[in-house]
Amino acid sequence: MLSLFAVPDAFTKSECELIITKISEAPTDEAFLVGQNRDHNLRKSELVWTDEVAGMEWVMERLIDLVRRSNRDQFEFDLREFAESPQVAIYKSSESGHFSWHSDIGGGPASKRRKLTLVLQLSDAEAYEGGNLEIMPGAQILSASRAQGGVSIFPSFTLHQVTPVKSGTRHSMTVWAHGPAFR
Repeated sequence: MLSLFAVPDAFTKSECELIITKISEAPTDEAFLVGQNRDHNLRKSELVWTDEVAGMEWVMERLIDLVRRSNRDQFEFDLREFAESPQVAIYKSSESGHFSWHSDIGGGPASKRRKLTLVLQLSDAEAYEGGNLEIMPGAQILSASRAQGGVSIFPSFTLHQVTPVKSGTRHSMTVWAHGPAFR
């Protein structure tokens, strides 16, 4: 069964802290949803697109390598490109940060061709409570590792959520690998 590919130490603690520092200097956007509706019942977070942050090219190179390895070892999807900038999501307990059950395909032209979703855990697990990334590849719910620098990769059509952050702030980075639409 296609489910979850995990790399527990894809980035070091210092690399994750550098990414958080870099994105903290960038302007954030409130998360938009399909149709540009602001439904805070579905999602509440701030976003930074890393293409707009200088000095982040090395991150994308590492993410591409991780996706290639996971696709070779587990998924074997027809991947062609990374058509969207990596996105850093900031989930704050002060704003009840969360993202309810959803998949990453549908909506706009790029999201229809999403094949794999990669989530990089940027925050130290002790920096926040709640905010768990849960993935539902079938009848069971899997919890992604909270280890700082860990990566979780799964098919973009898989239902997943980020549970409400109860204290602190959770930072994570997401990027999508694209290919021809599933048939």
